[in-house]
Amino acid sequence: MSDASSPLKTRIAEDVKAAMRAGARERLGTLRGIMAALKQIEVDTREPLDDAGTIAVLDKLAKQRRESIEQFGKAGRNDLVTREASELEIIQEFLPPPLDESAIETLLREAIAETGAVGMKDMGKVMAKLRPELQGRADMAAVSAQLKARLAG
Repeated sequence: MSDASSPLKTRIAEDVKAAMRAGARERLGTLRGIMAALKQIEVDTREPLDDAGTIAVLDKLAKQRRESIEQFGKAGRNDLVTREASELEIIQEFLPPPLDESAIETLLREAIAETGAVGMKDMGKVMAKLRPELQGRADMAAVSAQLKARLAG
């Protein structure tokens, strides 16, 4: 099933087929999990996902893996840490490359200037402007904290 609205989703589907042909069971399981998460969102919203929506889902899946890695690490479950890290690595293949701190800082400054934000009441406006550019490329919670510090100060 090719989906013209999301070349990224099509690429994931092609990778599922390649993993099946290669007999890569772990990779196949992760890729099928990604496809299931994407399909669930489409069923829930009754809308096909575009690349931005696909990236948002992948970003959420990556965040879940990072949280699981932290929790399993605290519990001493290195077997589960290894599995989650492997899944995270596969998910990250489909995410845009992460931005470095200076690029994030520049985008923050530009978004504040463009929205005319002067205080905490403007935080939602600035985050709405930043989200499309940063989704999947930066830790949104960290960006939010940076923005909060700037607007509060």
